[in-house]
Amino acid sequence: MSNDFRQTTRPTEIRLLREIKTLEVDFEDGCQFKFPAEFLRVESPSAEVQGHGPGQKQIVSGRRHVNIMEVRPVGNYAVSLKFDDLHDTGIYSWDTLYQYGIDQADMWVKYLTALKSAGLSRDP
Repeated sequence: MSNDFRQTTRPTEIRLLREIKTLEVDFEDGCQFKFPAEFLRVESPSAEVQGHGPGQKQIVSGRRHVNIMEVRPVGNYAVSLKFDDLHDTGIYSWDTLYQYGIDQADMWVKYLTALKSAGLSRDP
């Protein structure tokens, strides 16, 4: 059995647009994704948000106004984001960012539904 840890997609450019709280990522296949900071924060791939196994994902509320303070490279396969609420433990691989871009609309609807079901709000 072999493990293939190669990234299947690679970005050509990453832009942090602090004034509109957005991270833009262009990929070599021509896809471009615009991620609101709030989306990336509440969907952080960190264990704090995703848990350590299936069914452990946490609903992160009150992050409507969060912004990204810093984008740090992690090797040649990912970035780490530092948010102004000081969350900085998620590592966003290129494949994760690409998949988030593809699934962003569905993920956002699921997030809003989960918030509502839990009686929580996007507002702090």
